[in-house]
Amino acid sequence: MELSNIEPQIIWKNFSKLNAVPRPSKKEEKVIAFIKGFGENLGLETTVDEVGNVIIKKPATAGMENRKSIVLQSHLDMVCQKNNDVNFDFETEGIKMEIDGDWVKAKGTTLGADNGLGVATIMSILESSDIPHPALEALFTIDEETGMTGALGLKPGQLTGQILLNLDTEEDDEIDIGCAGGVDVTITQNYAAEAPKGQIVRIEVKGLQGGHSGMDIHKGFGNANIILGRLLYTGLENQNIELVSIDSGGLRNAIPREGVAIISVRNAQEFIENVTVLKKDILEEFATVEPGIQINIENSTSSDKAISEGDSKKVILTLKALHNGVYRMSPDVTDLVEASNNVARVELKGGELKILNLTRSSVDSSKYSVAEQLKSVAELAGMNVEFSGSYPGWKPKPGSEIVQLMEKLYTEKFSEKPHVVACHAGLECGIIGANYPEMEMVSFGPTIRGAHSPDERANIPSAQKFWSFLKDILANIPQK
Repeated sequence: MELSNIEPQIIWKNFSKLNAVPRPSKKEEKVIAFIKGFGENLGLETTVDEVGNVIIKKPATAGMENRKSIVLQSHLDMVCQKNNDVNFDFETEGIKMEIDGDWVKAKGTTLGADNGLGVATIMSILESSDIPHPALEALFTIDEETGMTGALGLKPGQLTGQILLNLDTEEDDEIDIGCAGGVDVTITQNYAAEAPKGQIVRIEVKGLQGGHSGMDIHKGFGNANIILGRLLYTGLENQNIELVSIDSGGLRNAIPREGVAIISVRNAQEFIENVTVLKKDILEEFATVEPGIQINIENSTSSDKAISEGDSKKVILTLKALHNGVYRMSPDVTDLVEASNNVARVELKGGELKILNLTRSSVDSSKYSVAEQLKSVAELAGMNVEFSGSYPGWKPKPGSEIVQLMEKLYTEKFSEKPHVVACHAGLECGIIGANYPEMEMVSFGPTIRGAHSPDERANIPSAQKFWSFLKDILANIPQK
């Protein structure tokens, strides 16, 4: 079945057009031009602000002029992740999609349903001629996935809407009214490197699920960086190690799925035998949640230089000590992760070390408590630490008029109550709300699984449900 034949056809048509346009974070020039052209071709007022956000305005339909005005908001960029055996260039190629039962997915790459389905839905409202709605401002932000610089660069006064509907939530029975803030923690150091003295061993971890470093952080998924750190730490018990290179993990907001470490040891066979004992334990630990996990430890060769045994020990101890996963559960909201950290990327090459982390929390003080703990560990090892890209959380307002309206409509429409929640992910609502404090905000969307990983997939029946719900919301927006 072609995507164009799936209901609602208008959304999947626009999603297909969007996914034909490359749109990696920080390289959104093509998709900005695409959305700008889309608005202009509809004859709607279309502007691009200083940072690249696109705003398209559409007047209210007849009889809806006295309703509160709406901002429909989604982000243009997508997380670019692929399986190692897939040859794909996110900067030049469109996403290759397929249908698998009730799901739409991509062939070995992220799908871009996060947040492409939101973008496609807004496009569908803008081009519609038979959907009642108040005055609309469609806000398409850039760079949500790697810094939220689009939302951060949105200036006061650019929007006049009274209610913001963010279409970036991934469970169709949830109405999201709060989210976590975050801060990037980057650890670096340069070491002298020389020809390794011992035998070369290659350690590879692969086959992990990966996933969203906020929404999935509590699920106990394996982190390739942490598993590599455990294996290396165990190796230290029996002999010294010289680190040649580490290439593990990827984007800050994705749980690392695979990684490789190349090391030099005095006796490779002895090292492999000792670490294989831990390998068996790890495979057993993760047998339920990570059925695809693979750990390969083998003799190898390398012409690259290694850092000293002393410096290698500092790096390995740091990897072992860095906090990864849930730091604190919220004492106020049931089952909500308050604070966490994702050790996202470890890169060592030619003596240059870089460790990327994304620390999240719905409470600003605990966000920095986690970040400062990471900083303390790294500085004890003589490394440099930088905090950057900090953004605020979004404080819930469960009694707001739009939340009450959506709860009522959902219950009447689907004969069950929605889950009104806050999430442990970075939504742009908190940042936008800093400049528009009077604007009521809510986030919702269709069901998406495996976001930020090549297993990402969008549920077809859920998209139908979401589309119907959104149209009812727009038709019932209260008067000014």
